[in-house]
Amino acid sequence: MAKRVSMLDGAGGSKKPSPSRVRVAVRLRPYMEKEEDKACVRGLDSQSLEIINWRNRLETMQYQFDAFYGDKASQHEIYTGSVHPILAHLLVGQNASVFAYGPTGAGKTHTMLGTPDEPGIIPRAVMDLLQMTRGMKDKPVEENWSYTITMSYVEIYQEKVMDLLEPKNKDLPIREDKDHNILIPGVTQKDIVTFSDFDEYLFRANQNRTVASTKLNDRSSRSHAVLIIKVQKTQQISPYRQLNGKLYLIDLAGSEDNRRTGNEGIRLKESGAINSSLFTLSKVVDALNQGLPRIPYRDSKLTRLLQDSLGGSAHSVMITNIAPEQKYYFDTLTALNFAAKSKQIINKPFSQATTQGPAQPTMKRPREDMENSALSNRKKTKMDSIEESPIQKNIKLASLDPAVVERLLKLDRILTEKATMETQILSTPKRERVALMKKLEESQVEIERLKKKLEEEKALVSRMEKSTSSEFELSDSSVNESTFRAPLRTRATSTAKAKKVVRVLPLQREKLGDLTAQGLNQNVNEDGIIVIEKKKRGAHTGQENKPDWEVNVRTDLLQSGRQKILHLLNNGSVKELKSLQKIGDKKAKLIVGWREVNGPFKNVEDLASMEGMSVKLVSSFLKINILSIAAS
Repeated sequence: MAKRVSMLDGAGGSKKPSPSRVRVAVRLRPYMEKEEDKACVRGLDSQSLEIINWRNRLETMQYQFDAFYGDKASQHEIYTGSVHPILAHLLVGQNASVFAYGPTGAGKTHTMLGTPDEPGIIPRAVMDLLQMTRGMKDKPVEENWSYTITMSYVEIYQEKVMDLLEPKNKDLPIREDKDHNILIPGVTQKDIVTFSDFDEYLFRANQNRTVASTKLNDRSSRSHAVLIIKVQKTQQISPYRQLNGKLYLIDLAGSEDNRRTGNEGIRLKESGAINSSLFTLSKVVDALNQGLPRIPYRDSKLTRLLQDSLGGSAHSVMITNIAPEQKYYFDTLTALNFAAKSKQIINKPFSQATTQGPAQPTMKRPREDMENSALSNRKKTKMDSIEESPIQKNIKLASLDPAVVERLLKLDRILTEKATMETQILSTPKRERVALMKKLEESQVEIERLKKKLEEEKALVSRMEKSTSSEFELSDSSVNESTFRAPLRTRATSTAKAKKVVRVLPLQREKLGDLTAQGLNQNVNEDGIIVIEKKKRGAHTGQENKPDWEVNVRTDLLQSGRQKILHLLNNGSVKELKSLQKIGDKKAKLIVGWREVNGPFKNVEDLASMEGMSVKLVSSFLKINILSIAAS
């Protein structure tokens, strides 16, 4: 039995939960070594900063937050000033979250993870939690309580939740339980006893995270990383209470301007997914500040996972990372505006206590009892009506006319089947019955639509046949009325004598002369166009003659065309790739991205391994491009 309470300490005591505002801190990244750009932002004190007004460079705009850390601030100052105070809430069954926000290259991952010499927020928070749980055991009040700490680590890559501790767990769902807690079913959980255990799990998981190089960042995060630390506090004596607190440590991927990052192919698709989820995050913040009735948490996997952190039940801290260089000006301005909106969000933290008591008997809802009794009464009535049918009674049928007896028996069977069907429908639960009736109505509508479509197609085929017959009559004056009255096989035989040709691929006279000199099985008419004759199938098997067309391409032209296409696939730019048949802008960028990841194509058939391509499409692509190259 779970209850929502506000706990003063582990032993008990309660008071009304008080709202908690999202705390916002801003960290200014130091200058990069190779950059000598002028600064566009500077700090005023420990809580405020100013940035140049892009409309008038003689003016500045000032922002005030809960904390401001300049470019000289250390990892320890940021952690102790903004993160460490919220860890105590985990020990009383409340949730907390810390997430880093900002443009790409502003230092979010460094703030969260850090380096071996300067650990970031994540390793410092886990180490302190382990020490806090050990220290609580030494207190007399906590002697009957035990602590368990577990971790889960996921990334949100292109709107798919991936398990970094177990890479085979891909596209995990995000659910909400009856107590409105957000959870990820099937995610891997690892017990943490010592910090070395955590360090080992974190190191292996970070190897599975998706990163790539862009023009602005050598190791750009291509996904949002979410580390979930669960602290479970269990009472060893009656009433065996259990408190569960969760800590979300989130490293958001940075928003990207693809004009400056130079993203193409797969990197461009990743950037689109990142910017889309961050835009949804901005919509959630706006909706919370405006007090709208619907908050679009479900529009993105990221906002769904941050539902507790923004307007939910967690103590939240947002660390906004910004860059001082002038070229990051608009990214910095956007991040500061988002941070200013976020600090107005109000959360309502509470402690969730679970009491392990004796199992309570499950109680049926009154509505279910009423429905069940009504169903049983109707079922009994129908069965009684079936039992009282005339045929079931001792009626003297011998005195009746045989035709009348046959009709009575047939009517009795119909009534019995109908009553049985109604009984089965009534015995079906109400929700399923409504769904079945709705599905039946939809099926009837679909049948009517298909019937109308079939009639329209029949009418269209009829019009096409009439049109074809009239054209054939006009084009061949030698065919008389008796030809149409003859069987189809006879007409095909009589008209097959006329030579039918298809003219394709205009070629130069020099190439036509070469082809004729080599004795190829193709006819050349006077206009210098290849003529491909119709051939017949089934002539020797007694089957009906069916027309077919045959195109023969020389082996040397085929091999040369394949080599040219392969060279263009491996070395061509997006513009050059678009010159190929069946290759548009999207597929050209995908080909460039595929080359970056997998290296050059070994043969043209490797296109089939790309997304959106198949063996059939590649075969069609080869044919049309080889013919096009041969004609050029």
